[in-house]
Amino acid sequence: MNEKRNVPNAKIMDHKPELVIPAGDPEKLRIAIHYGADAVYAGYPGLNLRAFVSGFSEEELAASVDVAHKSGVRIYAALNIFAHHRHLDDARQALETLSRLNVDGIIISDPGLLALSGEIAPHLPVHLSTQAGVTNWRSAQFWHKQGIKRIIPARELTLEEIKQMREKVELELEVFVHGAMCMAYSGRCLLSAYFTGRGANRGECTHPCRWHYRIMEEARPADPLELVENGEASFILSSRDLNMIAYIPQLVEAGVNAFKVEGRMKGIHYVATVTRVYREALDRFYAHPREFAPDPAWHEELAKITHRPYHTGFYFGMPEQVDPAEERSYLQECMLAGVVLHYDRKGGMALVEQRNKFAKGETLEVLSPRVKPFPLHISSIYDAHGSEVKTAPHPRQHLWIPVERELAPYDLLRKYIPASPPQSTNTTSNSFADS
Repeated sequence: MNEKRNVPNAKIMDHKPELVIPAGDPEKLRIAIHYGADAVYAGYPGLNLRAFVSGFSEEELAASVDVAHKSGVRIYAALNIFAHHRHLDDARQALETLSRLNVDGIIISDPGLLALSGEIAPHLPVHLSTQAGVTNWRSAQFWHKQGIKRIIPARELTLEEIKQMREKVELELEVFVHGAMCMAYSGRCLLSAYFTGRGANRGECTHPCRWHYRIMEEARPADPLELVENGEASFILSSRDLNMIAYIPQLVEAGVNAFKVEGRMKGIHYVATVTRVYREALDRFYAHPREFAPDPAWHEELAKITHRPYHTGFYFGMPEQVDPAEERSYLQECMLAGVVLHYDRKGGMALVEQRNKFAKGETLEVLSPRVKPFPLHISSIYDAHGSEVKTAPHPRQHLWIPVERELAPYDLLRKYIPASPPQSTNTTSNSFADS
């Protein structure tokens, strides 16, 4: 990756891929904008594949559209469930609302909702979700004729297949570049519905791919064998996380129109870090394409957020075989400590909303969009009444902290986590696929 590169053709270089970032709620949307998103995508309540995200009320969505547009950022609404009859009235109402709010596009996977959108909001651009499983250029052409503007192809495609699709179709192509993957084809998993009645394709996945399992020999039902990969758990179906930060040139050269990050159920530390890293990488490539090389600092930053071991998905063919003994639990180097709300230039003080406990005497790290992360020694802490405290006893308490360098609202403070065993992946709190 350090060798001189040929510059892609002018047609490709004239259109920098859009960086599309998840917005699970209004705060995450503002974080995504602050750290450099070109566009955000948000789920419409009850009609998207993230049933347990707090999401947006209609009033919050209207305000968020206004915030995004004033910042020059596009906002897309996900209505990407496979709809049953009972969803159609809600979908009609949602489309009427989204049309009135003037979102920049909708993300769907269901042909019925596509037909409904054509009746109710024909002016809204429609993006076809990866859930639709588009794996060839003829399928892409079919959807283009139905009025689709942009396709998010199946994640199982290689870069070469995406390039071939680009050569055959005129519609926009959006590809995932970072985040959790699903062990099921294009996220179409039936395990959750079978075991718990909560369907993955209705946004209610319980992540059974990360549960403990045993196998049973038919003649010995009382003697099951537990499947063990390591001391933490057995998760033979669980996939690693996608990370394509080292392959920005190849993605651009494939002719994609948008880079998408998974993670509407992830926290603001994840959103801020991933957005900042991919923003910097894209901008650096377009500024100096011949000299571009991945920055080791990008890999270091992406190691700080909660993730499973990274890989490149299917982009370069079938993923390599993984040693069963390889550690597959969640990894994390840092945790969110606080969010900057305001900076008082006169007093050199930052007003911070605490998210995880920190104390006087600790050294935190500041994450800001356009500067290298830097250490911040907590010399003193004051509560909202001006009284000095050693630590904040209550979550989300507002605190004043001396900071010599000016900070901006939505800059983050984080703290390094002492070395400890990785987190088990037997959890339902993390996402597995997205739009």
